[in-house]
Amino acid sequence: MRTIEPAISVTGLRKSYGSHRVLDGIDLTIPQGTIFSLLGPNGAGKTTMVQILSTLIRADAGEIRVAGHDLAREPEKVRAAIGVTGQFSAVDSLLTGEENLRLMADLLHLGRSRGRERARELLERFDLTDAARKPAVTYSGGMRRRLDLAMTVIGTPKLIFLDEPTTGLDPRSRRTMWQIVRDLVEQDGVTVFLTTQYLEEADELADRIALLSQGELVAEGTPAELKRLVPGGHIVVRFADADGYRRAAPHVGATSHNDAALTVQIPDSGGVRTLKKLLEWLDAETIDVAELSVRTPDLDDVFLALTKEPSR
Repeated sequence: MRTIEPAISVTGLRKSYGSHRVLDGIDLTIPQGTIFSLLGPNGAGKTTMVQILSTLIRADAGEIRVAGHDLAREPEKVRAAIGVTGQFSAVDSLLTGEENLRLMADLLHLGRSRGRERARELLERFDLTDAARKPAVTYSGGMRRRLDLAMTVIGTPKLIFLDEPTTGLDPRSRRTMWQIVRDLVEQDGVTVFLTTQYLEEADELADRIALLSQGELVAEGTPAELKRLVPGGHIVVRFADADGYRRAAPHVGATSHNDAALTVQIPDSGGVRTLKKLLEWLDAETIDVAELSVRTPDLDDVFLALTKEPSR
């Protein structure tokens, strides 16, 4: 059976600037056809890692394979297999959307005929056909980001480094970009290496997430696995009347009470089991509940619990 090589495989990655160690022994494996998100505070080393993996700077130590190629020995093959969409748009504002795409096709030596064809395909796919012959300076923020990503994929890369793709976009434009990224993975089999400051974005898109703090990977897993690392889930119950509140409050294991609002907060250490037992008890005691909500830790909680402020 043929083994499928990971999109990125990193062992013992280190990088220092003088006495300051930016990356300290990073081990990382990213499967093909997935969305991977790297999170961490400013100064944690995210940009340095992306710059190394995309061949912009050299690592001090470590074994690294990107898109099936040894990064140190075959950097030109790595560059041919990847695309990079930076935080700041590479779009030329004076050119039209079509001209930007054709310029990128020329730089990649696709040939005039293939370049025109590919530009038309991407303009349609990224919903830019109506604006194809308008200068990019007239585009909205969302349109510019879509054009920027279209310029990245015109050469059909196997792996895309996507740096903060929705910064500054309105909620509708953000969700449009999310769907485009999903389609690239699901329809084209592309692997996406995502860096973002929006934890909701990582939670929405990423198959796996890694947290980088002071040059070290402090946690890695699916969004659900990471959320389970942090305690703090609880159930909030608001009772329908004061009598039910008085009867239930001493018996449900609440850690906090609000007499005015008729609410209690109960630790949710057992997940579904805790909720099931609570509902069964309330039903048996014929106590009416006006509202019940379950609060579970989110990626913000994970981020704050596991990462540290960068050293000054």
